[in-house]
Amino acid sequence: MTRRLRALGAPLLAAALLLVADAGQAQATGYRYWSFWDRDGGKWVYATEGPSTARPSDGDVQGLRFAVSEDSQDASKPRGTADFEAICAKTPARKDSKRVALVLDFGVQADAPAGETPPKPRTECARVPSDATTAEALAAVAKPLRYDTNALLCAIAGYPRQGCGEQVAAGTGTGAQPAGDEPGEGPSVGLLAGGAAVVVVAAAAVWQARRRRDA
Repeated sequence: MTRRLRALGAPLLAAALLLVADAGQAQATGYRYWSFWDRDGGKWVYATEGPSTARPSDGDVQGLRFAVSEDSQDASKPRGTADFEAICAKTPARKDSKRVALVLDFGVQADAPAGETPPKPRTECARVPSDATTAEALAAVAKPLRYDTNALLCAIAGYPRQGCGEQVAAGTGTGAQPAGDEPGEGPSVGLLAGGAAVVVVAAAAVWQARRRRDA
């Protein structure tokens, strides 16, 4: 019996350590923001510059997606129609101007700030001067826009009402709290509790084995 309890103790402790490690990884943080994309060859490519400096050409398709992501590698791409001809079908070309097709994806409820509901995704065809930036194209079709003091785009068509690129606990769902706030009950807390329970069981098994051995 003693040998069997000892044999059980090590795997249980190992499992507990794995659970705690996984729980720590679950606390990784992300950022809630509008990501900016270019349509290139039928696919979305993360833009290399912001809307305030990008100057699209006539016929370009650009997208913006509101979501929580850790970085550009896992950022959510815009959804829906991304075809210039379809988006700008009713906007004829004109001299000394350009047409920019915009895909505006306000994201999903899970990524929305607390108390807010994302509008449905939509597309717009902005006709703007030939030297206009993407920010100017957005201003032409998706006001009100909101920026922070560092010219970071915070809101499109008034969404979200507040917040701007804030850090949040990844995977916390709707109304995710900013990182550093008091943690709520959820999967990560459950994992930690489960890990603690396994540690207690394993420790009890080892203690019982030693007691019987010394008896």
